[in-house]
Amino acid sequence: MFMILVVISFVVIGLLTFSGRLSRLGRLPGDIQYKGTRTRVYAPITSMLLLSLLLSLVLTLLSWLF
Repeated sequence: MFMILVVISFVVIGLLTFSGRLSRLGRLPGDIQYKGTRTRVYAPITSMLLLSLLLSLVLTLLSWLF
């Protein structure tokens, strides 16, 4: 059952990525970007917090169902 959920989630994420729906995810307010002359630093703090919250909610709902 877990493998089926993993495969389905990879397919959905792949389709969203290639369709351009996730292009906004890495550019949220609070994500830190620094572009110097020879360096580039990117820390998606807000995006990581949002994804963590979403995954926690999904896993909590799945634990209630099963």
